[in-house]
Amino acid sequence: MAFITTFGPEKEFKMQGGFPIDLILFAMVAAFLVLRLRSVLGRRTGFERPPEARPATNGFRPRTVEGEATEVPPAQPRTPEHVVVPDARSPAGQAIARIRGVDPSFDPRHFLGGAEAAFGMIVNAFARGDRGTLRDLLGPDTFAGFEGAIQAREAAGESQRTEIRSMQNVSIEAADLRGTVADITVRFVSDQVNVTLGADNKPVAGADAVAELTDLWTFQRDLRGSDPTWKLVDTRSA
Repeated sequence: MAFITTFGPEKEFKMQGGFPIDLILFAMVAAFLVLRLRSVLGRRTGFERPPEARPATNGFRPRTVEGEATEVPPAQPRTPEHVVVPDARSPAGQAIARIRGVDPSFDPRHFLGGAEAAFGMIVNAFARGDRGTLRDLLGPDTFAGFEGAIQAREAAGESQRTEIRSMQNVSIEAADLRGTVADITVRFVSDQVNVTLGADNKPVAGADAVAELTDLWTFQRDLRGSDPTWKLVDTRSA
């Protein structure tokens, strides 16, 4: 096909048959750009996986296992039925609101998820005599108490076997804010098996049966401090 180009005062572009060549040129450029965009961006079909969201932090410090850092598991996207956040009108709920005023990123649901995971880690670490994990998650005074109990057990040639069979309830019992230091007391109701074995591997305390236990643990953190860890600073039974 022959192309006839005329450069007149109006700079018209013509081809045989009277069809304007500039429209063809524009269409060719547009098609080229579309092909380039597809090659760079790819084509979406509606079945692509969305970008993975970053897990919400729960403020419980990573621990080290066999030289590798592993975090306390983050809270799940949904709150299980056994996890209870206090009513906003309650004293604990009002304290939580003050904590959020200092640290807007604080989420009581994520906190309870992390506290539940930390509870299991601490209970099992105490049974194993794992001082490294305990040191990461406990305040100095609380760690000293746990360390003393472990030393006494080791001196007697005893060992501890603990199994958490189920968690019945995890809830915020109380909360307080003194300046930038926050305290949150969590009620844990769990079904456990706890047996202390003597040097002859025979039970000397506890029983090889499931028992329901209620623990009140207080976690503490300076909300403006450089350490994001909620440390266990007090434990008692209810």
